[in-house]
Amino acid sequence: MQNNIHNSNNTISSTYLQKFKFYFRKIREAIRGHDFDYTEIPLKKAMWLLAVPMVLEMIMESVFAIVDIFFVSKLGADAIATVGITESLMTLVYALGFGLATATTALVSRRIGEKEPEKAASIGFQAILTGFFVSLAIAIPGVLYTKEILQLMGTNDNIVNNLHSFTAIMLGSNLIIMWLFIINAIFRSAGNAVIAMRVLFLANCINIVLDPILIFGLGPIPAMGVTGAAIATTTGRGIAVIYQIYLLFSGKSIIHFQWKTLKPDFSVIRSLIKLSLGSIGQNIIATSSWIGLMRIISIFGSEVLAAYTIAIRLIIFSLLPSWGLSNAAATLVGQNLGAKKPDRAERAVWAAGKTTMVLLGVVSLLFIIYPEYFIRIFTDDIAIIKQGIVALRIISIGFIFYGLGMVMMNAINGAGDTITPTKINFLCFWIIEIPLAWFLAITLNLGQQGVFIAIVIAESMLAIIAGWWFSIGKWKLMTV
Repeated sequence: MQNNIHNSNNTISSTYLQKFKFYFRKIREAIRGHDFDYTEIPLKKAMWLLAVPMVLEMIMESVFAIVDIFFVSKLGADAIATVGITESLMTLVYALGFGLATATTALVSRRIGEKEPEKAASIGFQAILTGFFVSLAIAIPGVLYTKEILQLMGTNDNIVNNLHSFTAIMLGSNLIIMWLFIINAIFRSAGNAVIAMRVLFLANCINIVLDPILIFGLGPIPAMGVTGAAIATTTGRGIAVIYQIYLLFSGKSIIHFQWKTLKPDFSVIRSLIKLSLGSIGQNIIATSSWIGLMRIISIFGSEVLAAYTIAIRLIIFSLLPSWGLSNAAATLVGQNLGAKKPDRAERAVWAAGKTTMVLLGVVSLLFIIYPEYFIRIFTDDIAIIKQGIVALRIISIGFIFYGLGMVMMNAINGAGDTITPTKINFLCFWIIEIPLAWFLAITLNLGQQGVFIAIVIAESMLAIIAGWWFSIGKWKLMTV
C-alpha cells in the first residue's frame, strides 16, 4: 500500500515537473525572439510568442510608476499626491502617445501582413516625426504654467510652491515618452515584441538605480526629493529611446531604417493623423475622465488622494497581463486582416479575452481579501492605509470586466476602426462615470467610495458594449 502511494506521488511529481519544463521552454522561446510569420504559424503559438514579451513589456512600463511611488512614499502625503496629480496630467501625454501608437500599429501590422516591410518602415518614420511636433504642444505650456496647472487641480500651497518641479520635468520631457510608445509600437506591430520588452528592461534598470540616489542623495549627490524621481525616470526612458533608434538603424529588426529612404511623406502623415484622431480622442476622453475623478477625490484631502494613487498603481500593475494580451491581439488582428484571414483574427481576440478574464479573476480575489497587505508595501501611514483598503477592495470588484474591455477595444483599434472605441469611451466615461461619481460622492454623500463605485460600473459597461460590438464583426471590413 505504501509503495503504491509512493509511486503515485512520484508520478504526480513527475507530471508537474514535465509541465513546468514545458512552459519554461515556451517562455524561454518567447523571450528569446525570432522572426515568425504570425499569419501562418499555429494561432496558440502566435499568441504565446507575442503575448509573453508584451506582458513583460507592460510590467516593465508599470515598474516605473511602482518604483517612483515606492521611494516617493517615504517623503510624505504631499509628495505622493504630487506624483498622483502629475500622473493624471501625464495621462494626456499617454493619450496622444497611445493614439499615435495605435495608428502606427494598425498601419505597420497591416503592411507586415501584406509582406511589405519597406512600406512598414516608412510608416514608422512618419509616426516618429509626427510625435516630435505633437510633444512640443505639451512641453511648452507644461513648463511655463506648471504652478497654474497644479492650482487648477486643487492641490495645496506646498505642492504648488515647493514640489512643482516634478510636474515641470515630466511635462517638459514628454517627447521621450511619446517616442518610447511609438517606437515600441513599431517593433510590436512587426512581430518584434521581444525588442520592445528589452528596451523597457534597460530603462527600468537605470531608473531603479538612479531613483534612491537622486531622491535621498548619495555622497556628493544632493537629495533632490520628488524632483530626483522625475530626473531618474526621464534619464532611464531617454537612454532607452536612444537604444530604440540604434536598433531601428542596425538592421536587427524586421523594420529597418535607412538614411536614404528617410524623408517626410505627408500623405502617410495625413493617414496616420486621420487614423490616430479617433484613438487620441478615445484616450483623451478616458484620461480626462481620470483627471475629473482625481479632482473629485482631491476634495477629501491629501490622505485620500495619496491612498487612491497607491491603489490605482496596484490596479494598473495587476492589469498588465491584459495590456500585453490586448496588444498581442491587436497585432494579430492587423497582420491577419492584411493576410486576408479575418476569422483567424477573431479567434485570436476571443482567446485573449477569455485568458485575461481568468487571470484577473484570481487577482481580484487577492485584492478583495488581502488589500491591507498590498497597501502596506508603500506606506505605514494609518490614515492612508485605511483609505487605500477601501479603494482597492471596491475597484477590484470589476476586474474581470476591465481586462476583457481592454482586449476588445484594442482589437477593434488594431483593425483600423478607431471611431467606435471613441464613441464607447465617450458614453462610458463622460456620460456615465464622471456624473455618476459626482452624484454618488457628493449628492448622495458617499464620499470617495462613491467615486470607486462609479469606476466599477463604467468600466464594466465598457467591456460589455465593446464585446457586443466586436461580435457583430464590422471591424473585419476595415481597410487602412
